[in-house]
Amino acid sequence: MLIQRKDDNMKNMLDSYNNIDDLKKMSFKQLERLAEDIRNFLIDKVSKTGGHLASNLGVVELTLSLYRVFNLDEDKVVWDVGHQTYVHKILTGRKDKFDKLRQFGGISGFPKRCESEYDIFETGHSSTSISASLGMARARDLNKKKYHVISVIGDGALTGGMALEALNDVGDRKTDLIIILNDNQMSIGKNVGGLSTYLNRIRIDPKYNKFKEDFNDALRKTSIGNGLADSIRKIKSGIKQILVPGMFFEDMGIKYLGPIDGHNIKELTRVMSLAKEIKGPVLIHVVTQKGKGYKFAEENPDEFHGISAFNLETGKVSKISGNTYSKAFGDAIVKLASENEKIVGITAAMRDGTGLKDFSEKFPNRFFDVGIAEQHAVTFAAGMAQAGFRPIFAVYSTFLQRAYDQVLHDVCHQNLPVIFAIDRAGIVGNDGETHQGVFDLSYLSHMPNMTIVAPKSMGEVEYIMRWALKQDFPIAIRYPRGGDKINLSIQKEYTKGKWEVLRSEGDIAVIATGKMVATAVEVADKMKNMGINLSVINACFVKPIDKKLILELVKKGYKIVTLEDNVIHGGLGSLILEYINTIEKNGEIKVLNLGFEDKFIPHGNVDILYKLNYLDPDGVVKNILKIL
Repeated sequence: MLIQRKDDNMKNMLDSYNNIDDLKKMSFKQLERLAEDIRNFLIDKVSKTGGHLASNLGVVELTLSLYRVFNLDEDKVVWDVGHQTYVHKILTGRKDKFDKLRQFGGISGFPKRCESEYDIFETGHSSTSISASLGMARARDLNKKKYHVISVIGDGALTGGMALEALNDVGDRKTDLIIILNDNQMSIGKNVGGLSTYLNRIRIDPKYNKFKEDFNDALRKTSIGNGLADSIRKIKSGIKQILVPGMFFEDMGIKYLGPIDGHNIKELTRVMSLAKEIKGPVLIHVVTQKGKGYKFAEENPDEFHGISAFNLETGKVSKISGNTYSKAFGDAIVKLASENEKIVGITAAMRDGTGLKDFSEKFPNRFFDVGIAEQHAVTFAAGMAQAGFRPIFAVYSTFLQRAYDQVLHDVCHQNLPVIFAIDRAGIVGNDGETHQGVFDLSYLSHMPNMTIVAPKSMGEVEYIMRWALKQDFPIAIRYPRGGDKINLSIQKEYTKGKWEVLRSEGDIAVIATGKMVATAVEVADKMKNMGINLSVINACFVKPIDKKLILELVKKGYKIVTLEDNVIHGGLGSLILEYINTIEKNGEIKVLNLGFEDKFIPHGNVDILYKLNYLDPDGVVKNILKIL
């Protein structure tokens, strides 16, 4: 269901588009046509590859206006989060690469400095753009340069503490910086009307600002004038509190302009052009509609935020996935919460993604969405735990990184029984480096009082959660994106630090955790066909490790292979090696640690990425053969 053109005889503006300079030559009518063509292009391409559609459909006019007004060969534009940069990529020469969007070897779904000189700063996590932009602006000033620096941030990202810290710093030093607030949650209401437009025109007019400065300077030259100036300032402040919706920013020392219709290119262009002339920090409040131009995305923007390939005509995802770990967690927490009224569910703006939707509807008073604020979420959970509740914070592995200090200082230090339901652990695929969950074992395992447990199958999620809710210390339950590759037995009983022996054959023991247990079983089957028997051990506890079992393996002279979907440094293999080095041995013990090397993992299909890192069954077999 592509956008119907009002004049089908008019040529496709996107086909004739060459570079950013073309935008400055186009009429507003041509730019509106280009916006339609870009939307059609995005809907068509993302329907085939999947990706972040709704957010990109919402920023088409904003991006066109931004690049029409500013000179990207000198000016710097930093996009927060970065999943709304598809339009940016189209306009900066990557239109022909969208057939491989987010696929291995293709362009990323986020800004990548290696892709283009116009990708100024790489992002993937939210609330970073103002800090990065401010750093660039102050570097510009130290270098005595004159270019503009622009930060584009969404209303959701603005809830992040880092963004608020940056705003505070921006207003304090009065650095020249333009912040564009892309607000796609609020509808365009009364503030986008005659009074608001009139006030904004007065406030951003260069002549008005020059007169205001001269008038204030003249008043301040006498004691009477000083008093009069203070009185005027107080009266003006009171009026602005009533009439101007951006006093929060004004009080921080940032000039506020808006709200502006984010789909009106002419108005956007005018306001951005005038904002260039204002000294000091400026925030332009732009109101957009998420998913604009595609009916299904407009009606269900959350569903089309990050979506798999879908049918253009129906908006339905082409392949309906089966059960997932997220769903298993969601079903389990609802079941357990019906039995225990002390259970509370917490999310940082990821209710649906983490499987908490049903919980939020059935137990609204016990569900807390704190916004994009992982640090707050963790300490908030600690507070609830201290007060006798059993908080479960459902969070993606990559986002829990943002709350490292809070996990260590506020939860582990006090040994509070907070449960971290860590979704998307291991490789997540097409979102790439900023989203791969391959560091959590490393950054959690060295925290005192932390226990880390991982189900090897979806059926174990409920039983692990039941066990965790009986404990009185911090617990991280780690599980991957998607579902199970093969059917495995379900472990229903757990003892802290005790592993599960699945096979006891031969003198090579493969110790695997979580998702990689299934890979270990496949490896054992392959090698059995080669005449080589393997023992397979499920390290359901990554911390503490099963020292008794490891000691037994060492004493019996087993060769040991560790297998994890985490970086090797600081992970399961490292913990096992550390312990083995403390054991008095009667001979050489061979230990092979398999996991991700010391590098960031690019975007691409999950199976391709495991294969490239020799963590697929064939790759593991080849590695094991090397130690025989």
